[in-house]
Amino acid sequence: MLTAPDKNNRPLYAAKDLTSFYTEHAPKIFPQRNHFLSSVVNLFGKVMGPKYDGKYLRRLIKDLLGDIRLKQTLTQIIIPAFDIKLLQPVIFTTIDAKWDELKNPKLADVCISTSAAPTFLPGHAFETMDSNGNVRKFDMVDGGVAANNPTLAAITHVTKEMSILRQRSELMKIKPMEAKRMLILSLGTGAPKNDEKYSAAVSSKWGMLGWIYNGGSTPIIDIFSDASCDMVDYHISSIFQCEQHHTNYLRIQDDTLTSDVSSVDIATRENLLKLVEVGERLLKKPLSRVNLESGKFEPLDGEGTNEEALAEFAKMLSEERKLRLSP
Repeated sequence: MLTAPDKNNRPLYAAKDLTSFYTEHAPKIFPQRNHFLSSVVNLFGKVMGPKYDGKYLRRLIKDLLGDIRLKQTLTQIIIPAFDIKLLQPVIFTTIDAKWDELKNPKLADVCISTSAAPTFLPGHAFETMDSNGNVRKFDMVDGGVAANNPTLAAITHVTKEMSILRQRSELMKIKPMEAKRMLILSLGTGAPKNDEKYSAAVSSKWGMLGWIYNGGSTPIIDIFSDASCDMVDYHISSIFQCEQHHTNYLRIQDDTLTSDVSSVDIATRENLLKLVEVGERLLKKPLSRVNLESGKFEPLDGEGTNEEALAEFAKMLSEERKLRLSP
Protein backbone atom coordinates (compact mmCIF):
# COMPACT_ATOMS: atom_id res chain seq x y z
CA MET A 1 0.00 0.00 0.00
CA LEU A 2 2.82 2.38 0.85
CA THR A 3 4.89 1.42 -2.20
CA ALA A 4 2.22 0.59 -4.79
CA PRO A 5 1.86 3.40 -7.35
CA ASP A 6 -1.36 5.23 -8.10
CA LYS A 7 -2.20 6.68 -11.52
CA ASN A 8 0.16 9.61 -10.83
CA ASN A 9 2.96 7.24 -9.81
CA ARG A 10 2.61 8.30 -6.18
CA PRO A 11 1.95 5.94 -3.23
CA LEU A 12 -1.62 4.64 -2.97
CA TYR A 13 -1.56 5.37 0.75
CA ALA A 14 0.49 7.40 3.20
CA ALA A 15 1.50 5.92 6.55
CA LYS A 16 -0.96 8.23 8.34
CA ASP A 17 -3.83 6.58 6.42
CA LEU A 18 -3.17 3.04 7.64
CA THR A 19 -4.89 3.28 11.01
CA SER A 20 -8.20 4.41 9.54
CA PHE A 21 -7.87 1.85 6.72
CA TYR A 22 -7.42 -1.02 9.16
CA THR A 23 -10.12 0.23 11.51
CA GLU A 24 -12.55 0.31 8.58
CA HIS A 25 -11.70 -3.01 6.96
CA ALA A 26 -10.43 -5.31 9.75
CA PRO A 27 -13.94 -6.10 11.07
CA LYS A 28 -14.88 -7.32 7.59
CA ILE A 29 -11.65 -9.30 7.17
CA PHE A 30 -12.06 -10.91 10.60
CA PRO A 31 -15.84 -10.92 11.27
CA GLN A 32 -16.57 -11.71 14.90
CA ARG A 33 -19.09 -14.25 16.14
CA ASN A 34 -20.98 -12.99 19.17
CA HIS A 35 -23.43 -15.81 19.94
CA PHE A 36 -23.02 -18.21 22.88
CA LEU A 37 -21.76 -21.06 20.67
CA SER A 38 -18.96 -18.98 19.15
CA SER A 39 -16.17 -20.78 21.02
CA VAL A 40 -17.46 -24.16 19.85
CA VAL A 41 -17.78 -22.89 16.28
CA ASN A 42 -14.24 -21.49 16.41
CA LEU A 43 -12.85 -24.81 17.62
CA PHE A 44 -14.76 -26.78 14.99
CA GLY A 45 -13.69 -24.32 12.29
CA LYS A 46 -10.01 -24.48 13.20
CA VAL A 47 -10.11 -28.27 13.04
CA MET A 48 -12.12 -28.47 9.81
CA GLY A 49 -10.86 -25.41 7.94
CA PRO A 50 -9.53 -21.86 8.23
CA LYS A 51 -11.29 -19.61 10.71
CA TYR A 52 -12.08 -17.01 8.00
CA ASP A 53 -12.77 -17.52 4.31
CA GLY A 54 -10.59 -14.60 3.21
CA LYS A 55 -13.02 -13.55 0.47
CA TYR A 56 -13.33 -9.94 1.60
CA LEU A 57 -9.56 -9.55 2.02
CA ARG A 58 -8.85 -10.98 -1.43
CA ARG A 59 -11.48 -8.81 -3.09
CA LEU A 60 -10.20 -5.72 -1.28
CA ILE A 61 -6.56 -6.34 -2.26
CA LYS A 62 -7.40 -7.07 -5.88
CA ASP A 63 -9.60 -3.98 -6.14
CA LEU A 64 -6.86 -1.78 -4.69
CA LEU A 65 -3.89 -3.19 -6.60
CA GLY A 66 -5.46 -4.37 -9.84
CA ASP A 67 -2.81 -5.50 -12.34
CA ILE A 68 0.15 -3.73 -10.68
CA ARG A 69 3.22 -5.95 -10.85
CA LEU A 70 5.88 -6.42 -8.19
CA LYS A 71 8.54 -4.67 -10.28
CA GLN A 72 6.42 -1.50 -10.36
CA THR A 73 6.72 -0.70 -6.66
CA LEU A 74 7.96 2.81 -5.94
CA THR A 75 10.80 1.58 -3.74
CA GLN A 76 12.62 -1.71 -3.23
CA ILE A 77 10.52 -4.13 -1.18
CA ILE A 78 11.14 -7.59 0.25
CA ILE A 79 8.11 -9.74 1.13
CA PRO A 80 8.45 -13.29 2.53
CA ALA A 81 5.99 -16.10 1.88
CA PHE A 82 6.17 -19.88 2.08
CA ASP A 83 5.49 -22.46 -0.65
CA ILE A 84 3.82 -25.38 1.12
CA LYS A 85 4.09 -27.68 -1.91
CA LEU A 86 7.87 -27.27 -2.05
CA LEU A 87 8.27 -26.65 1.71
CA GLN A 88 10.41 -23.71 0.73
CA PRO A 89 10.48 -20.03 1.74
CA VAL A 90 9.94 -17.63 -1.16
CA ILE A 91 11.23 -14.08 -0.84
CA PHE A 92 9.51 -11.76 -3.30
CA THR A 93 11.64 -8.71 -4.12
CA THR A 94 11.41 -5.77 -6.48
CA ILE A 95 14.90 -6.28 -7.82
CA ASP A 96 14.32 -9.98 -8.60
CA ALA A 97 11.06 -9.03 -10.30
CA LYS A 98 12.93 -6.62 -12.58
CA TRP A 99 15.49 -9.24 -13.55
CA ASP A 100 13.25 -12.30 -13.95
CA GLU A 101 9.72 -12.36 -15.41
CA LEU A 102 8.86 -15.53 -13.48
CA LYS A 103 9.56 -13.64 -10.25
CA ASN A 104 7.32 -10.74 -11.23
CA PRO A 105 3.80 -11.70 -10.10
CA LYS A 106 0.93 -9.34 -9.56
CA LEU A 107 1.42 -7.44 -6.32
CA ALA A 108 -2.05 -8.57 -5.24
CA ASP A 109 -0.96 -12.22 -5.39
CA VAL A 110 2.08 -11.44 -3.25
CA CYS A 111 -0.02 -9.61 -0.63
CA ILE A 112 -2.65 -12.35 -0.46
CA SER A 113 0.10 -14.97 -0.12
CA THR A 114 2.00 -13.29 2.70
CA SER A 115 -1.21 -12.69 4.68
CA ALA A 116 -2.49 -16.29 4.41
CA ALA A 117 -1.84 -17.19 8.05
CA PRO A 118 -2.42 -20.93 8.68
CA THR A 119 -5.64 -21.72 10.59
CA PHE A 120 -6.86 -18.13 10.07
CA LEU A 121 -6.96 -17.66 6.28
CA PRO A 122 -6.77 -20.03 3.29
CA GLY A 123 -3.60 -20.51 1.27
CA HIS A 124 -3.20 -18.93 -2.15
CA ALA A 125 -2.19 -20.53 -5.45
CA PHE A 126 -1.16 -18.60 -8.55
CA GLU A 127 1.14 -18.75 -11.57
CA THR A 128 3.55 -16.51 -13.42
CA MET A 129 4.52 -16.80 -17.09
CA ASP A 130 7.46 -15.30 -18.96
CA SER A 131 7.62 -14.13 -22.59
CA ASN A 132 8.82 -17.58 -23.69
CA GLY A 133 5.80 -19.31 -22.22
CA ASN A 134 7.60 -20.79 -19.22
CA VAL A 135 5.34 -21.11 -16.18
CA ARG A 136 6.12 -21.07 -12.48
CA LYS A 137 3.51 -22.22 -9.98
CA PHE A 138 3.21 -20.97 -6.41
CA ASP A 139 1.30 -22.62 -3.53
CA MET A 140 1.64 -20.02 -0.81
CA VAL A 141 0.92 -19.38 2.84
CA ASP A 142 1.91 -16.62 5.25
CA GLY A 143 5.57 -15.56 5.15
CA GLY A 144 5.58 -15.56 8.94
CA VAL A 145 5.93 -19.34 8.77
CA ALA A 146 9.53 -18.82 7.66
CA ALA A 147 10.27 -15.18 8.53
CA ASN A 148 7.91 -13.77 11.13
CA ASN A 149 10.54 -11.08 11.61
CA PRO A 150 11.74 -10.38 8.05
CA THR A 151 14.71 -8.23 9.09
CA LEU A 152 17.29 -10.95 8.52
CA ALA A 153 15.76 -11.77 5.12
CA ALA A 154 16.10 -8.08 4.22
CA ILE A 155 19.74 -7.95 5.31
CA THR A 156 20.53 -11.14 3.42
CA HIS A 157 18.91 -9.87 0.25
CA VAL A 158 20.57 -6.45 0.44
CA THR A 159 23.95 -8.13 0.96
CA LYS A 160 23.30 -10.35 -2.06
CA GLU A 161 22.19 -7.35 -4.12
CA MET A 162 25.31 -5.38 -3.17
CA SER A 163 27.46 -8.36 -4.13
CA ILE A 164 25.88 -8.46 -7.59
CA LEU A 165 26.23 -4.70 -8.08
CA ARG A 166 29.81 -4.78 -6.82
CA GLN A 167 30.68 -7.28 -9.55
CA ARG A 168 29.39 -4.68 -11.99
CA SER A 169 31.63 -2.06 -10.35
CA GLU A 170 28.61 -0.05 -9.25
CA LEU A 171 29.40 -0.10 -5.52
CA MET A 172 32.48 0.02 -3.34
CA LYS A 173 33.31 -3.14 -1.46
CA ILE A 174 31.04 -3.76 1.49
CA LYS A 175 31.54 -6.80 3.68
CA PRO A 176 28.54 -9.05 4.40
CA MET A 177 26.78 -8.06 7.64
CA GLU A 178 28.95 -4.95 8.02
CA ALA A 179 26.99 -3.23 10.78
CA LYS A 180 28.52 0.20 10.39
CA ARG A 181 27.29 0.41 6.77
CA MET A 182 23.68 -0.52 7.54
CA LEU A 183 20.73 1.39 9.01
CA ILE A 184 17.90 -0.92 10.06
CA LEU A 185 14.48 0.05 11.38
CA SER A 186 12.47 -2.93 12.64
CA LEU A 187 8.88 -2.41 13.81
CA GLY A 188 7.29 -5.24 15.78
CA THR A 189 3.56 -5.92 15.93
CA GLY A 190 3.50 -6.64 19.67
CA ALA A 191 3.87 -9.77 21.78
CA PRO A 192 2.33 -11.10 25.02
CA LYS A 193 5.63 -11.90 26.74
CA ASN A 194 4.23 -11.15 30.19
CA ASP A 195 0.99 -13.06 29.66
CA GLU A 196 2.59 -16.42 30.52
CA LYS A 197 -0.47 -18.21 29.17
CA TYR A 198 1.40 -21.48 28.54
CA SER A 199 3.48 -23.62 30.88
CA ALA A 200 5.33 -26.94 30.77
CA ALA A 201 2.91 -28.37 33.34
CA VAL A 202 -0.13 -27.52 31.23
CA SER A 203 1.36 -28.39 27.84
CA SER A 204 2.58 -31.77 29.08
CA LYS A 205 -1.06 -32.87 29.03
CA TRP A 206 -1.78 -31.72 25.48
CA GLY A 207 -2.26 -34.02 22.56
CA MET A 208 -2.30 -32.94 18.92
CA LEU A 209 -5.56 -31.01 19.34
CA GLY A 210 -4.31 -29.21 22.46
CA TRP A 211 -1.24 -27.91 20.62
CA ILE A 212 -3.44 -26.70 17.75
CA TYR A 213 -6.17 -25.09 19.85
CA ASN A 214 -6.23 -24.17 23.54
CA GLY A 215 -8.42 -21.58 25.23
CA GLY A 216 -9.00 -19.63 22.01
CA SER A 217 -5.30 -19.65 21.05
CA THR A 218 -3.14 -21.75 18.74
CA PRO A 219 -0.12 -22.67 20.91
CA ILE A 220 1.99 -24.36 18.24
CA ILE A 221 1.70 -21.35 15.92
CA ASP A 222 2.27 -18.85 18.74
CA ILE A 223 5.41 -20.66 19.86
CA PHE A 224 6.96 -21.11 16.43
CA SER A 225 6.18 -17.58 15.26
CA ASP A 226 7.47 -15.95 18.47
CA ALA A 227 10.59 -18.12 18.47
CA SER A 228 11.34 -17.23 14.84
CA CYS A 229 10.81 -13.53 15.50
CA ASP A 230 12.90 -13.44 18.67
CA MET A 231 15.80 -15.42 17.20
CA VAL A 232 16.17 -12.87 14.40
CA ASP A 233 16.15 -9.97 16.86
CA TYR A 234 18.62 -11.80 19.11
CA HIS A 235 20.95 -12.50 16.17
CA ILE A 236 20.92 -8.97 14.76
CA SER A 237 21.09 -7.28 18.17
CA SER A 238 24.12 -9.39 19.03
CA ILE A 239 25.93 -8.38 15.85
CA PHE A 240 25.24 -4.66 16.18
CA GLN A 241 25.95 -4.55 19.91
CA CYS A 242 29.18 -6.54 19.60
CA GLU A 243 30.43 -4.28 16.80
CA GLN A 244 29.57 -1.16 18.83
CA HIS A 245 27.06 0.07 16.25
CA HIS A 246 23.86 -0.52 18.23
CA THR A 247 22.44 2.88 17.18
CA ASN A 248 22.33 1.64 13.58
CA TYR A 249 19.70 -0.95 14.51
CA LEU A 250 16.43 0.39 15.90
CA ARG A 251 13.91 -2.22 16.98
CA ILE A 252 10.63 -0.96 18.43
CA GLN A 253 8.44 -3.60 19.98
CA ASP A 254 5.85 -3.81 22.76
CA ASP A 255 6.26 -7.19 24.46
CA THR A 256 3.79 -6.42 27.25
CA LEU A 257 0.51 -7.00 25.39
CA THR A 258 -2.19 -8.91 27.23
CA SER A 259 -5.66 -10.28 26.63
CA ASP A 260 -7.52 -9.26 23.45
CA VAL A 261 -4.95 -6.70 22.24
CA SER A 262 -2.43 -9.52 21.80
CA SER A 263 -4.82 -11.40 19.51
CA VAL A 264 -4.30 -11.69 15.77
CA ASP A 265 -7.95 -11.42 14.82
CA ILE A 266 -10.20 -9.88 17.49
CA ALA A 267 -11.34 -7.02 15.27
CA THR A 268 -14.09 -5.46 17.35
CA ARG A 269 -14.21 -1.67 17.28
CA GLU A 270 -13.36 -1.60 20.98
CA ASN A 271 -10.26 -3.74 20.52
CA LEU A 272 -9.08 -1.85 17.43
CA LEU A 273 -9.27 1.44 19.34
CA LYS A 274 -7.29 -0.16 22.16
CA LEU A 275 -4.62 -1.15 19.63
CA VAL A 276 -4.42 2.45 18.43
CA GLU A 277 -3.94 3.53 22.05
CA VAL A 278 -1.21 0.91 22.52
CA GLY A 279 0.64 2.33 19.52
CA GLU A 280 0.31 5.91 20.74
CA ARG A 281 1.55 4.96 24.22
CA LEU A 282 4.44 3.02 22.72
CA LEU A 283 5.69 6.18 21.00
CA LYS A 284 5.90 7.92 24.38
CA LYS A 285 7.66 5.04 26.14
CA PRO A 286 11.44 5.12 26.75
CA LEU A 287 13.58 3.64 24.02
CA SER A 288 14.28 0.00 24.89
CA ARG A 289 16.70 -2.64 23.74
CA VAL A 290 16.45 -6.40 24.04
CA ASN A 291 18.37 -7.96 26.92
CA LEU A 292 20.34 -10.76 25.28
CA GLU A 293 20.06 -12.85 28.46
CA SER A 294 16.36 -12.52 29.32
CA GLY A 295 15.04 -11.82 25.82
CA LYS A 296 12.90 -8.97 27.18
CA PHE A 297 13.02 -5.32 26.17
CA GLU A 298 14.49 -3.05 28.83
CA PRO A 299 14.35 0.77 28.92
CA LEU A 300 17.57 2.66 28.19
CA ASP A 301 18.32 5.48 30.60
CA GLY A 302 18.89 8.84 28.96
CA GLU A 303 18.09 7.62 25.43
CA GLY A 304 14.76 9.43 25.07
CA THR A 305 11.47 8.02 23.82
CA ASN A 306 10.62 5.77 20.88
CA GLU A 307 9.10 8.80 19.15
CA GLU A 308 12.35 10.75 19.50
CA ALA A 309 14.39 7.75 18.36
CA LEU A 310 12.23 7.41 15.23
CA ALA A 311 12.67 11.10 14.40
CA GLU A 312 16.44 10.80 14.83
CA PHE A 313 16.55 7.64 12.76
CA ALA A 314 14.55 9.29 9.97
CA LYS A 315 17.11 12.09 9.98
CA MET A 316 19.95 9.57 9.70
CA LEU A 317 18.23 7.82 6.80
CA SER A 318 17.62 11.11 5.01
CA GLU A 319 21.23 12.23 5.42
CA GLU A 320 22.52 8.85 4.26
CA ARG A 321 20.32 8.93 1.18
CA LYS A 322 21.50 12.45 0.29
CA LEU A 323 25.09 11.29 0.69
CA ARG A 324 24.60 8.29 -1.57
CA LEU A 325 22.84 10.33 -4.25
CA SER A 326 25.43 13.10 -4.24
CA PRO A 327 27.87 13.25 -7.21
